Amino acid sequence: MNKSKNAIHNQKHLTLSDRTYIEQELYQGSSFRSIASTLGKDPSTISKEIQRNRIASKPNRSRSNCRGCMNYDECTEQHVCGNAKCRYTCRKCYTTEPAFYCLYHKPWTCDCSAKPPYVCNSCTRFNTCILQKYSYVATKAHSSYEKLLSTSRSGINITPEELVELNELVSPLILKGQPLSHIFAVHADEIPVCRRTLYNYLDQRIFQARNIDLPRRVRYKKRKKVSSLRVNKNIQQVYRNKRTYIDFEHFMKAHPDASVVEMDTVKGGRSAGKCLLTLLFRSCSFMLVILLPSCTQKSVISAINTLMDTIGIRNFRKYFNVLLTDTGSEFKNPWDIEKTDDGRLRTYVFYCDPYVSNQKGRLEKNHEYIRYVIPKGRSMYKYTQDDINRMTSHINSTARDSLNGATPFDLADLLLDKKYRF
Repeated sequence: MNKSKNAIHNQKHLTLSDRTYIEQELYQGSSFRSIASTLGKDPSTISKEIQRNRIASKPNRSRSNCRGCMNYDECTEQHVCGNAKCRYTCRKCYTTEPAFYCLYHKPWTCDCSAKPPYVCNSCTRFNTCILQKYSYVATKAHSSYEKLLSTSRSGINITPEELVELNELVSPLILKGQPLSHIFAVHADEIPVCRRTLYNYLDQRIFQARNIDLPRRVRYKKRKKVSSLRVNKNIQQVYRNKRTYIDFEHFMKAHPDASVVEMDTVKGGRSAGKCLLTLLFRSCSFMLVILLPSCTQKSVISAINTLMDTIGIRNFRKYFNVLLTDTGSEFKNPWDIEKTDDGRLRTYVFYCDPYVSNQKGRLEKNHEYIRYVIPKGRSMYKYTQDDINRMTSHINSTARDSLNGATPFDLADLLLDKKYRF
C-alpha cells in the first residue's frame, strides 16, 4: 500500500514544503537517499533538484590572499614582497598580496560542489571560508521552478512550416467573419492545435488576422452590476391571460413532446419600415427569418398565415405547436396568431416575462449572427427575401458549441421532415 502511494506521489512535482524539507535536511547533513525516501521520490530527483537550483556566492577576497593558504595560522614569513623595512608578517599585510610571491603558499581546495551534496549548507567552515560557496534555499529554488514551468509552456509548439499552413487556413476565414468555433469544428482534422491555442496565437499576433477581427472579441463591455428582475405588478394585460411564462412551464410539463418555436422580430433603423420575423426551433436551433414590410400585428399574422398555407395546417400544428415570444406590440394579438381565419386552432402562444430575455435565450443569441450582417440602426429597405434567405442559410450552416460542433442544418435534417424546405 505504501509503495503504491509513493509511486503516485513520485509522479508529482516538488512543492514548496518538499523543498523546505530538503533545505532542512541538507543543514543536518542527510543523504539523498534518506531525503528521497521520506518524500517518496527517487534519489536522482533530489540530486538533480539541488544541482539545478543551488545558488553560488562570490569568493570572499576582502582580506589578504593569505587567508586562502592552508598554512595561514602557523605562517611567520616576512619580506616576501621584497620590502625589507616592513615590520609586519606577510599574512597581516594589507598593502600587497603576498600570496602571489610566497613560495610556501598552499591554496585551500574544496570539492564539496563537485560531489554530493553539491552544496555547502552543512559545512562547518561556511562562514569563514573564502572560496566560492554553493547553498540551497527552498524559497529561491521554488521561484526558479515556477519561472521555468511558465517559460517551458510558452512559445509556439509547432514548426515554422506548420505555422505558415495554419495561418493560410485560419486567417482568411476569420477575415471573412467566421467564428473561431465554427472554423475549428469544420477544419478540426487540418488544425494541429486546440482551440484555446488558436486564441493564444491570435493574442500574440502570430497570424495575419488579429483578435480584433473576431466577431465578438471587442463588442462586449464588463457589466457594472447584475441587473435584477423587474416586474410591474400593476399591469393587467388581457392578451397575457393564461399565456404567461409560468403557464408555458405548466403546459410543457403536461405536453413534454410539444415542439417549441421561439419567435421575435429584428428591427432596422428607427424609422418605421421593413423588419425581420425570426422563428427558432428549440430542438435543433434551426432558424427561419421572414422579411416583413412593417413591424405590425397585421404583418406578423400575414406571415404566419403564408407559412401555414405553404406547409399545411397539419404540419404547422406539428412543427409550430407552441410559439414563445416577448411582449412586443406586434405580438399582442394572440387570438389571430393561434387560430386560422375560419377559427381552427393551429398553435399556442405564450409570452416571456418582461425584461427576461434569457427565457428565449437561444433566439436572442442567434440575433447576434444577424447583427454581423445588418448592424443595429441600419435600414432594411434595400434587402429582399432572397437576401435574407442567403443570410439565414449561412447562419444555419455555422457550427455551434452548444450543438457539440454540429450545425443547425445537420440537426434539422434529422429532426424535421426532409420534404419541407423552409
